[in-house]
This record gives sequence, C-alpha cells and structure tokens, in this order.
Amino acid sequence: MVSKKSALDTEWMQFQKKEKKFLDSRVEKKDTFLNKKLEEKVPPKLQGTLDTAFAKAFGMIFEKGTGIIEKTYKKEELQKSFKINEYADEIWQTRGSLKVFEKKAESAGRLNMLVSGATGIGMGAFGAGLPDIALFVGFILRSVYEIALDYGFEYESEAERCFILMIIEGAVSYGTDLCRIDERINAYIGRNELPTGYSEKQQIERTAAGLSKELLYMKFLQGIPIVGVVGGAYDVVYLKKITEYANLKYKKRFLLKKKNEIVIH
Repeated sequence: MVSKKSALDTEWMQFQKKEKKFLDSRVEKKDTFLNKKLEEKVPPKLQGTLDTAFAKAFGMIFEKGTGIIEKTYKKEELQKSFKINEYADEIWQTRGSLKVFEKKAESAGRLNMLVSGATGIGMGAFGAGLPDIALFVGFILRSVYEIALDYGFEYESEAERCFILMIIEGAVSYGTDLCRIDERINAYIGRNELPTGYSEKQQIERTAAGLSKELLYMKFLQGIPIVGVVGGAYDVVYLKKITEYANLKYKKRFLLKKKNEIVIH
C-alpha cells in the first residue's frame, strides 16, 4: 500500500503540472471567425446592458436564490458522499482514493452542461438572449456549488462567494489578467479569508464585466430568433471553461488542506 503522504505528494505534483498546463493554454485569447463577423453588427450599448444583467443575476441569486438552486440537487446526499469518500481515502491512502473526489466533481459538471446547453438553445430559438442570462448564471452557480460540496467546502458565506466570483472571473480571462486573478485566488486559498478592503459589489461587477465581455457576441446572436440557437449553444462552451477552472482551484484547496493536516499531525 502506498503511504498517505507518498500518494498525496505524487498527486500534488501531477496537479501542479495540470494547473500549469491550464494557465499556459490561456496566455492569449484567439477570436473565432464568427466573433470577427459579428463585431461590426453588435450595438455599442449592448456591453453595458449585459454588464448590468449579469450583475443583477448574481446579486439576486446570492440574496434569495441559493435556496432555490439547492432544490435542484440533493445537497445532503452530496455531503454524505464526500464524508464516505473522505473516510475511504483515510483507509486506502492511495492516489485512486484521492482521485474519486475529482471524478465526482467532473461528472456533476457534465450533467449541468447538458441541461444548460438545452436551455440556451431553446431560449435562442425564440430570440431570448437577455432573459437567458439569469438562467445561465443559475447553472454556473449550481455547477460550482456542487463542485464545492464534492470537495467538502461550503458556499454560503461571503468569503466563499468571493472565492466563487473570482473563479468565474478567472475562467473567462486570459494572459496577464488571468495570472493576476489566479494569484488572488491562490492568496485566498492560503489564508481562507476575505481580502483586505473586499467589496462584494465590486467583485460582482468585475465578474459580470468579464462574463459580458466574453459572451458579448454570442448573447447578441442569441437575441435573434432561430439563428439564436447558435449563440445559446455557446452556454455549454463557457460553462465548461468555468467548471474546469473551478474543479482545478477547489482541488488545489482540497489537496493543500490534506497536506496541512499531515503537517499538524
């Protein structure tokens, strides 16, 4: 049997390679052919409209929508599943028992992408681009909430909402912007508390602006009946980016927590 420390160290080294590969792949953004074609057709005011719509969606869900989202999955079952997997890892102490948490989180993300894609395409068929934003944000938060639970973390506190918002902002960023956000996320993981002078309103605005900038052309396209299905389909693309990054950062917290527990004991 591989010792717990050995298995954890090996998994940590593999994780660091995966994290570096992710960041290296996001050095610069490559505009698609479709985005270039739509660039001149997008109304100048749409960016501001999307900024506001995304910010309102986050604010509304954080204020009174988390309970509604929790009705769409079995929170207690996910918490029980984590405890079972954690106990199994304490017994087996192998890389296989460590990877169970990641596989569980990935499977939840795939299911949410399927449902979100179908919803986005349906809304696009009717030319409903802006109304889809609240639903899309709901799917984003549901996905991240489930990932958090799969790694044994809560998501209700202001500090955890900060972590989630930074993850979403980072997932749709590139180059130096992504590096800057990733450093802030890593700093949070290190101290597990809100940054000095933190403002949830300002962080929501930054996250909303990142999403609206990245989704500008697709939401414009989604607002056109019939052809809007193409724009709606891109909900899946961006939800995949967000869940991939969320899985990465929550796994980092999970592994570091385990490493710290070994040091303490």
